Amino acid sequence: MHLLSPLAAGALQLPNRILMAPLTRCRADADHNPTPLMAEYYAQRASAGLIIAEATMVMEGNSSFWMEPGIYSDAQIIGWKAVTDAVHAKGGQIVLQLWHGGRACHPLLNGGAEPVAPSAIPITGDEVHTPEGKKPYVTPRELRDDEIPGIVAGFKKAAENAKAAGFDGVEVHGANGYLLDEFLRDGANKRSGPYGGSIENRARLMLEVLDAAISVWGADRVGLRISPLNSYNSMIDSDPVGVTTYIAQQCSTRGIAYLHLMRSDFFQAQQGDVLTPARQHFKGTLISNMGYTADEAEQAITEGKLDAVAFGTSFLANPDLPARIAAKAPLNAPNPAKFYSPGPEGYTDYPAMS
Repeated sequence: MHLLSPLAAGALQLPNRILMAPLTRCRADADHNPTPLMAEYYAQRASAGLIIAEATMVMEGNSSFWMEPGIYSDAQIIGWKAVTDAVHAKGGQIVLQLWHGGRACHPLLNGGAEPVAPSAIPITGDEVHTPEGKKPYVTPRELRDDEIPGIVAGFKKAAENAKAAGFDGVEVHGANGYLLDEFLRDGANKRSGPYGGSIENRARLMLEVLDAAISVWGADRVGLRISPLNSYNSMIDSDPVGVTTYIAQQCSTRGIAYLHLMRSDFFQAQQGDVLTPARQHFKGTLISNMGYTADEAEQAITEGKLDAVAFGTSFLANPDLPARIAAKAPLNAPNPAKFYSPGPEGYTDYPAMS
């Protein structure tokens, strides 16, 4: 199977093309420190061609999931080092997804601090989990242009901390309606000036962050994830193919390790083909995800449409997913009720093949 063949993604030499997608699981402690349970969870899944660890806060005070991990403190570096050591001891490779929640953050999760965004437009049609129960998202404060270098610096420091924690690289989170994606797509970015208006201006922050990560790691250990069609977190863009094309070209020029493309919309509100322009304009390793079966992934790789697939909930529920795919064995069903709950149930207790 092509899925089981090795792949070079920049400097990352992957043993197979069955990657673990970044999955928020909310098992960090109250100070956003990674826990021993997280080390066990990731080590169980070390047979992935590459583990892309969950969205991780680059700066303090930007929580949107309550118990998600960070990478801005010494204690968090130590916690993540236990995770990377556990994965490496099992022969695996793991990169950290660097993330800023933007307008998806909430004052009740951040000591009263109001969230920031490119424009003062709130997320609608959903609520956020807080210590006081589910609450509506609040209207964010529009970032000033002179504050943006501090955001880039926060991502750079996080990239440095990820290196200290023993990761094999980093993935910049530019998807799913969080800060970098909010700047990129015109449904959330209504500002003027150097960070608003044209695609080139709206992409400026994402590319500045990408360059900051490259300055720490080198381009061949940095990836970027984008979701041009996904309407999650009230997102939309008037030209998703144009956005995909420009970002793919810029990533190709930089020679990054991989481009990770979410091919569709969680809610099917927006349709389109972003995979074809990504493949056409990005000359490096192209990873896709969202709803692939093993058979569809194998066919897409065979046809040259992409190079690898990142599996989400199927990897969550099947710690030995590559072995199951190789054996054509049945898969465990995921338990959505335990996706974000504390403790090992629905986290580290999914059985491997007998």
